[in-house]
Amino acid sequence: MRYMASYDMMETVRNTNQWLGASALAMASYPAFSMFPNPALQWMGAWGEVTERTFSRMVVKPAWNIPALPGKDGLDHTVVEEVELAGPFGDLLHFTVQGRETPKRKVLLVAPMSGHYATLLRSTVISLLPDCDLYITDWHNARDIPVSAGKFDVEDYTLYLVDYMRHLGPNTHVIAVCQPAPLALAATAYLAEEDPEAQPSSLTLIGGPIDPNAAATEVTDFGHRVTMGQLERMMIQRVGFKYNGVGRKVYPGLLQLSSFISMNIDTHRDAFMGQIQRVMSGEAHEHDKHNKFYDEYLAVMDMPAEFYLTTVDRIFKKAEIAANEFVVAGKKVDIGKITTVAVKTVEGTKDDITAPGQCIAALDLCTGLPDSKKASHVEEGAGHYGIFAGKSWRNNIRPLVLDFIDDNESATPPGYRQKKPANKNTAA
Repeated sequence: MRYMASYDMMETVRNTNQWLGASALAMASYPAFSMFPNPALQWMGAWGEVTERTFSRMVVKPAWNIPALPGKDGLDHTVVEEVELAGPFGDLLHFTVQGRETPKRKVLLVAPMSGHYATLLRSTVISLLPDCDLYITDWHNARDIPVSAGKFDVEDYTLYLVDYMRHLGPNTHVIAVCQPAPLALAATAYLAEEDPEAQPSSLTLIGGPIDPNAAATEVTDFGHRVTMGQLERMMIQRVGFKYNGVGRKVYPGLLQLSSFISMNIDTHRDAFMGQIQRVMSGEAHEHDKHNKFYDEYLAVMDMPAEFYLTTVDRIFKKAEIAANEFVVAGKKVDIGKITTVAVKTVEGTKDDITAPGQCIAALDLCTGLPDSKKASHVEEGAGHYGIFAGKSWRNNIRPLVLDFIDDNESATPPGYRQKKPANKNTAA
C-alpha cells in the first residue's frame, strides 16, 4: 500500500503544479489587469503558461503527426497509422501511405521501451517512409494495463518480437534502436532454431548494449553499483487508483523523468527560464524549438517492473546476451545459430549511453555468419540521439542502412539502390 501511496503522491504533485500553472495564467489574463500593465503580472502569466504545458504533457501520449508524403504523381499522400497486430503490452503499427504503390523494402523498426513512447522515433519514421513499407513496435504505458494481463519481462519482449517477425515474413528488414538491440538479436537467433523460414532478411542494430562491459558509461556503472534489492526498493512502485493498471508494479515514468532531468538540471532550468522570457516578449509559439523538444521529452510512460528489473539484471549485470547464455521460455538461445540473416551495427563516437564497442560485439557473437553478411559503421562525432534521429542519421547513416538492406534483399529492384560512399559499409 505504501508503494501506491508514493505513486499517487507523485501524481498529486504533478496535478497540483499543472493546476497552479493554469490558475496563474487565468489570473494574469483578466481583462481588467490590461488597464494597468504590470511586468510582474506578465511574468506570472508566462510562468503559468509554460508550467501548465510542462506538467500536462507528462501524462499525454504524443500523437504521431506524420506529415503527408509527396508522391511521384505530384500529389501529397496521407499517412495513416493502422494496428497490424494488437497485444496487451504493445501493438505492431503499420504506416500506410494512402494511394502509393507499396515500396519493396519492408522494414520493422523496433522502438525502445525505456521511459518514452515509440513516438520518440517520429523523425526516424519520417525519414524512412519515402523508401520503405514501414512497421513499428508501439509499446503501451504499463499504468493502463490491468494486472490481469500478467507480467512482461525481457523474455516476453523477445517473444513479442518473434511474433512480429513471423507475421511480417522472411523479406522483412529489422532495425532495432538502442535498448531492444540485444533482444532483437536474441529473437532472430530464437527463430533461427525454431522457425528458420520466418527469419528476417537483415538485422540492423543501432546503439544497443549487446555487451555493456565492452565500454563503460554512467549507465553501466550505475547497473553494477546498485544491488537488485536496492533497485527494487528505490525505483519500483504500484500504480495508483487513478489508472486501469491499479496495483501493477512499475518503474514510474515520473520517477524516470526526474532522473533524466537531474542529469542535466542546469541545462533544463536555463531552457525553461528562457522559454518564460520568450512567452513574455511574444516570441514563443506553439511549435517552436522548445515546445517541439519538450513535448516529446516530458511525455513519459511507466515500465513494467519485471521488464526494468530483468533488463538491469540479465542484460547489464549478468550480460547474458554478451555471454551467449540468454534463455527464452526455458530454451537457451544460441546466437551462433544465425547463419543467413545479415547483421549490421551502428555506433557513434560520442555516444555516452551506449559507448562504441558495446554494439559491435554482436558481430563476434554471430559465429555462424560469414563475414560477407556482417557490417559495421561508427559515425564520427555523433551522440546517442544523433545516430538514429539527428543530422548524422539523415545524411550518413540512413543511406548506409538502405544500402545494407538492398544488398541483402532479393525483392528490391536495382533502381532502389543508393549511391554509397567508399569504405563506409565495411565487413567486420
